[in-house]
Amino acid sequence: MGKRVALVLAGCGVFDGSEIHEASAALVHLSRGGAEVKIFAPSIEQRDVVNHLKGSPTEEKRNVLVESARLARGNIQDLAELKASEFDAVIFPGGFGVAKNLCSWAVDGKNCTVNEHVNSTLQAFHSAKKPIGLCCISPVLAAKVFPGCEVTVGQDKNVDGRFPDAETASAIAELGCKHICKNVNESHVDKANKIVTTCAFMCKAPLHEIFDGIGTMVEEVLKLA
Repeated sequence: MGKRVALVLAGCGVFDGSEIHEASAALVHLSRGGAEVKIFAPSIEQRDVVNHLKGSPTEEKRNVLVESARLARGNIQDLAELKASEFDAVIFPGGFGVAKNLCSWAVDGKNCTVNEHVNSTLQAFHSAKKPIGLCCISPVLAAKVFPGCEVTVGQDKNVDGRFPDAETASAIAELGCKHICKNVNESHVDKANKIVTTCAFMCKAPLHEIFDGIGTMVEEVLKLA
């Protein structure tokens, strides 16, 4: 029987929701791994709505759950309904929606607050010693909720101009966590906390390398489940 995995989304679109390629890659690798997946998102208003053609905010108001339903092809539930007891693992794709909607990292950095249902979900899986997978900016959720954990967002220096958000690693360290430098096609496993992370689009890399990195994260999560 396949592992039961919850996938948590933050909207639809890199600048104000979940990064679509990351969410899709996670779903493809989970499918390949024989997992049974259910998708969730919090029913809250987005912090902002961005015109992805122009890269600028609009005056629109959108709901995170409703927008995430686009990625889930309509088959999605409110995050408030997620019960960790019904799953073997949970995975959070990245995208600015994580830093805007699931927490306030985009505005407050290491002083951010985490959405109550996101926090309770992470705590429930961690307490049950069930694996948590995070990619791109999502590892900051673990860094905020689990001081002392190990995560990666890629490199801690802007190596060859490929890691423009390398300062995120320093902020993670300031939270009392250990940042592990990894390449885009790799993931890091914090065995003590069962947290698996990969940098994905935190690195400027060809799409197939990002896809492969997310694959290693999913594979490790399923091994731990």
